[in-house]
Amino acid sequence: MLERIFENGLWNSRFIILLAVIFGLIGAILLFVVASFDVFETAKFVINTYITNSHPEHFHEEVVGGIIGAVDLYLIGVVMIIFSFGLYELFISDLDPAKDKDGCENQLLAVHSLDQLKDKISKVIVMVLVVGFFQKVGLTTYNGALDLLYLALSITAVSVGLYFLSKVGKSH
Repeated sequence: MLERIFENGLWNSRFIILLAVIFGLIGAILLFVVASFDVFETAKFVINTYITNSHPEHFHEEVVGGIIGAVDLYLIGVVMIIFSFGLYELFISDLDPAKDKDGCENQLLAVHSLDQLKDKISKVIVMVLVVGFFQKVGLTTYNGALDLLYLALSITAVSVGLYFLSKVGKSH
């Protein structure tokens, strides 16, 4: 009897995961709200610039930087959603609303193992890093041929990395 009580308590302790699920979703919502405000502020900046007919020195860089920064936040929010859904499905229960009318599971957010969750999250994190890389590239000044060579090599390295990342998990 003591063993059964202990095992039931141990099994039910998995519900502590709900804290990570709930706060992960709250974090995702906050990131989406902040990113949306960033896009709104960038749009306001663009409209005000054209209304006042003033063209700041680094206008395009500021606009692109604002938009890419928002995309970065959206992607991190997506990581938080995938994390929350994955933990819920792994430890609590399958998400019934994620199934279509035939009972087939939506494969976009379906997670059946910690490795699948890790793979989904790592792919989005790599995309966050790529977006951050291109944001930095857009704001960098290049002073010579060597700088441009480094830029070309870094873009090639990112492209090769993305190519191999797209091959992960696919059978040939």
